[in-house]
Amino acid sequence: MKASNKFTAARIIAAPVFFIIYFLPQWLNCAPGSLLSIISVCILIPLLAFAEFTDFLDGFFARKNNEVSDFGKMFDPFADVFLHLGTFTCFVFSGYMPPVLFVLILYREFGQSFLRMVVAKSGTAIAARKGGKLKTVFYVASCFWALIEESLLRTGLSSLWNINMNVMYWIGVGFFIVCVLLSYISFIDYLKQFGKILKQAAEDKGNK
Repeated sequence: MKASNKFTAARIIAAPVFFIIYFLPQWLNCAPGSLLSIISVCILIPLLAFAEFTDFLDGFFARKNNEVSDFGKMFDPFADVFLHLGTFTCFVFSGYMPPVLFVLILYREFGQSFLRMVVAKSGTAIAARKGGKLKTVFYVASCFWALIEESLLRTGLSSLWNINMNVMYWIGVGFFIVCVLLSYISFIDYLKQFGKILKQAAEDKGNK
């Protein structure tokens, strides 16, 4: 496997690992401030940081080693979605992300995946566009903000530092709302760019 694809695959591996470690203290009924709760925070933050950093590394090595390929153009966004939907799921269950926002993002990502499949069948790979990259930046920021909220509770620092968690919650919701808006704006941009291929595929299917 090429180096760039190895970094992409690392995000896919990191997603379920993050999910398990995130919920492990809860499954074991560990109270906030317990050793396992604190250890989980010490693992989750660098794990998420590493997973997100691989998004830079796969592109860097793809360009450096001349490994840019149609497969990579599809594998990279798949890994992004796999990781972010997994982390969003954690935050939905923890109450940081309103379920309706998660469902809207889920619909968008399924729609984008369908578009990629149809366009790929025509021999074209959809590379990330500026709108999609901006959306991803806010996905990352939202994940880290929610993780910080959870970390403050797990370590007991929210009480020690007298942090207003209600304010932090609504800031986080604001981040997630921006994620939804940017995700649909970028999706519309992709439809404008590749809509003709989608329309042609629909017409060809209808003629069979």
